[in-house]
Amino acid sequence: MTDPTPLPPIGRPATRALAEEGINSLDDLRGRDIDELASLHGVGPKALRLLREVLDAPGAAGASGESG
Repeated sequence: MTDPTPLPPIGRPATRALAEEGINSLDDLRGRDIDELASLHGVGPKALRLLREVLDAPGAAGASGESG
């Protein structure tokens, strides 16, 4: 088992909001709808953009096109 991939630096409010939802790493985002996270207090457009960029990067945890 590998260590979880940490979240990118998205800011304390967004990190805290995600943690309250049980999302503490990029691996925890697998299968989650990023757009739904926008409804969380503290998760703004910048955090969503950064999360999408990291998740869409080749080889990223939960990246589009990755078989699971």
